[in-house]
Amino acid sequence: MMVIFIILTVGFVSAVFYLAQIVVLGAEQRADEDVLRSKEAFGKIIDQRDLARQEKSKLEQEAAEIFTLFDMTKEITRHTNEQEAFDIFCKKLKENMSIEDCKLMQEAINTSAEGPPSGYSAFVLKSKEKKLGALLYKGLQTKDKEKFAILAHQFALALRRLELYKDIETLAITDGLTGAYTRRYFCGRFDEEIKRCATHKSSMSFLMIDADHFKTINDSYGHLTGDMVLKEIARIIQDNVRAIDIVGRFGGEEFCVILPDSDNDGSNVVAQRIRRAIEKHPIKAYDSTLHVTVSIGLAIYPSDGKVMEELMDKADWALYRAKSQGRNCVVTFGQYKK
Repeated sequence: MMVIFIILTVGFVSAVFYLAQIVVLGAEQRADEDVLRSKEAFGKIIDQRDLARQEKSKLEQEAAEIFTLFDMTKEITRHTNEQEAFDIFCKKLKENMSIEDCKLMQEAINTSAEGPPSGYSAFVLKSKEKKLGALLYKGLQTKDKEKFAILAHQFALALRRLELYKDIETLAITDGLTGAYTRRYFCGRFDEEIKRCATHKSSMSFLMIDADHFKTINDSYGHLTGDMVLKEIARIIQDNVRAIDIVGRFGGEEFCVILPDSDNDGSNVVAQRIRRAIEKHPIKAYDSTLHVTVSIGLAIYPSDGKVMEELMDKADWALYRAKSQGRNCVVTFGQYKK
């Protein structure tokens, strides 16, 4: 009996030990699996963190590029000069990439013919289908070419805005028919010139020009022909004055001219030159060829007046005298002063 008991006891202990070993092994296996799962989860967290860092870096880079574009556009729109806008563009290039040199060509270069200068590459600036010019650059690294293209396209848009601004400004200050300055803008320039003359103690002349018998032209040939006559008169006046002289349309068939730094003798020469040029020039308007003349009244600063209104009145009075003397002549207000 004792032997049987001992055998049973040993068998029981062995069975318990075996079952315990199985339980321990299962627990170890589960623990290993938990560790592996934890490692995998931790690895995923690490991967997600790295991905998030990459996305953050990418977003920061994109935000920096967007800010650069915004900052460049904001600075460029403060200026109305192409060179100033280009200087800002070059500054932004140097801040955001390595580039040796960059030049602006106002006319787009023909890359298929002569091509850019040695060592340079060309980037054509376009706004829709219109070519605005070209950027010549060298020393640009390959990794920066895409960024350069983005900034260059933005610069092209800025150039187009400057061009549109100039067009609008031109429309605002010039007469749509004749191309001469509008009366409002002309008067502003007139006042500025008077102040300048007062500061520098210099003289200035003011011409009032009126087309002779213009109502007859309108009545006989129609207003369209009359418009052609006014356009030609304005062109002839502008062709016979200096670049510094200011030509405006005063209203109707009247034009006016400011001659800075001009005295009585000099302004008479200019006025007579304008009068003769219009008299000798046949004006072709549709099916008609007309010969027109003008009368001119002249006043001098400061001898005839020191404010704009007074000079205008004196020149208008001289113009009236020119009309009463038979037209097609020049009358200076000063020649009637006692």
